[in-house]
Amino acid sequence: MRTTLPITIALAVVAVSLTSSAQAKDSGLKGEVYPNFKIEFEKDGKDAKTVKAGTYSIKIEDKSKIHNFRLRGPGVNRATTVPFVGERTWRITLKPGTYTYLCDPHRSNMRGTFKVVA
Repeated sequence: MRTTLPITIALAVVAVSLTSSAQAKDSGLKGEVYPNFKIEFEKDGKDAKTVKAGTYSIKIEDKSKIHNFRLRGPGVNRATTVPFVGERTWRITLKPGTYTYLCDPHRSNMRGTFKVVA
């Protein structure tokens, strides 16, 4: 009986780990803002035009203290701060609609959009 309990606990831990990883899609989504007034939102290293709805872990790389990275769309409004430089990972649920990514201080020339589809 002693060996049964540790095996049961180990199986429960594996089941929870599999459930958690299935909920957030490993999508290759990444947002980047650069010192040279460039902002991007990519999927697997290419400009993201369309993304399927779902819950994702999105890597944000903010490479300039004069810019920030904001993502706005249905149910989402997240941003880094202007003086922040570094990386963040956001867990976000994307719903069908149009999303905008931008730099708040330079929104007229540092922005882009992508569509989320069902």
